[in-house]
Amino acid sequence: MDKKVLWRVLLIVAVLAAALWSLWPPSEKIRWGLDLEGGVHLVLQVQTDDAVKAELDDSAQRLLSVAAEKGLNLGPTEVDLEGRRFTVEVPPEVDRDQLSEVARDYFSEYDVEREGARWTFAFLPNVERTIRDQAVKKGLETINNRVDQFGVSEPMIQRQGVEGDRILIQLPGVDDPERVKNIIKSTAFLEFKEVMQGPAPDRPSLLAGYAGLPPADGEVVTGTRTGYSGEALGRSFYLVKKSSIITGRELRSARRSQDEYGMSIVQFDLVPSAADKFGDYTGSHIGTPMAIVLDGNVMSAPTIRARITDSGIIEGNFSVEEAEDLALVLRAGALPASIVYLEERTVGPSLGHDSVVRGVRAGVAGMVVVMLFMLVYYRLSGLNANVALLANIILLMGAMAYFGATLTLPGIAGVILTIGMAVDANVLIFERIREELKVGKTVRSAIDTGFSRAFGTILDANLTTLIAALFLFQFGTGPIKGFAVTLSIGIFASVFTAVFVSRTMYMIAHSGQDRVQALSI
Repeated sequence: MDKKVLWRVLLIVAVLAAALWSLWPPSEKIRWGLDLEGGVHLVLQVQTDDAVKAELDDSAQRLLSVAAEKGLNLGPTEVDLEGRRFTVEVPPEVDRDQLSEVARDYFSEYDVEREGARWTFAFLPNVERTIRDQAVKKGLETINNRVDQFGVSEPMIQRQGVEGDRILIQLPGVDDPERVKNIIKSTAFLEFKEVMQGPAPDRPSLLAGYAGLPPADGEVVTGTRTGYSGEALGRSFYLVKKSSIITGRELRSARRSQDEYGMSIVQFDLVPSAADKFGDYTGSHIGTPMAIVLDGNVMSAPTIRARITDSGIIEGNFSVEEAEDLALVLRAGALPASIVYLEERTVGPSLGHDSVVRGVRAGVAGMVVVMLFMLVYYRLSGLNANVALLANIILLMGAMAYFGATLTLPGIAGVILTIGMAVDANVLIFERIREELKVGKTVRSAIDTGFSRAFGTILDANLTTLIAALFLFQFGTGPIKGFAVTLSIGIFASVFTAVFVSRTMYMIAHSGQDRVQALSI
């Protein structure tokens, strides 16, 4: 065997050995997709309008607070979500120059328009875009934290599109999809607020002393009244301050516990800065109620009995599972905006196992039929193609294991398609060799010409297929991406085996022969 053939053989052996090494053991290296292993596939949409409104509301309240600290008592504010702005009433006695300094120093992201007593603060260009983008990124981070704490193995959580508002979630092996969905969807925005009035059985009686309308710095929230056994007795209405004493963002940790009656509660600890603030408030408001508000609902409104600093509890007639889940989402952090489910698929493990069995059977049957056809139609050259086909499958599975690709049911279809594409390249080469032999060329010349002239066609056909696969991967979701990954890897493997491996086997078969008299093709 001359050096030219030897280095080709060594390269093929090295590549196949690397593929087998990365693939072994297959049960550990090949990851199954949801449609094969079972689990939950979700597509969520982050309601970024919520984040924009929250930013406007927070800025409006911040303006009132900062102005009040400087002795500027402003009138009520009004948020215009469609216009991406908020307005504030400026009484005549307020110093306009000093208010302008406040706007310039603390609200640089807003464009301020002054029309008499009404000042309008509107977002500057690109500020809204940044807020929406950060809302999706924060939502992605929060969902990642929640899923990690829930204990799902090898989840896939990613954003769809560079600036999209959708999040794709795939959770393999989940046996309680409803619980996972509730944990993911819960906004879990916790607030501690000062109670101005309430509880009351209805809104009119709550606001009887306020002419039927809440004051500018207050808002109405509701909670569920429960009996001793936890049954719902109706709704209670509370008038609370808009500004929060502390929020869930200032929690250091949260965990499920039990009170003296054995009821499930959630204990929490605060970061040092929040503990000082909370201690100052509770110390100066002993004997007054304080509302614990979660996602806009009052969980409880206990009366402050003593100064509270770095820890506290949340009561709400929780079950053990509800308390565990609430503690989990509080530890993971609140979502910056609400989310809605656009797509949901749940696959059971038994159905996934059946898909694996049927897919493998189809792949093996297809490969056997193709190999028999090649042997019958191309004789010993067909054996050459079959060896290249087996090498192709080894390279494909080894590459998938190395890159950590997930094998899905459409991915199995991609493997089957790769089998057909691999021998398709050999068919092009063999037919070209036959044509060259018919015109009277020698065997060596026909083989050389067949490979060189068929290469352009093979490259063109596989390149166009690769472009289609790349688009499927970029814009597809879930199983479609699995098909695209398998197809793309299969294209590279089939070109290598059909052109390089098959040619090398011809060179090995004819090495040492001065003149080849015949070719079995």
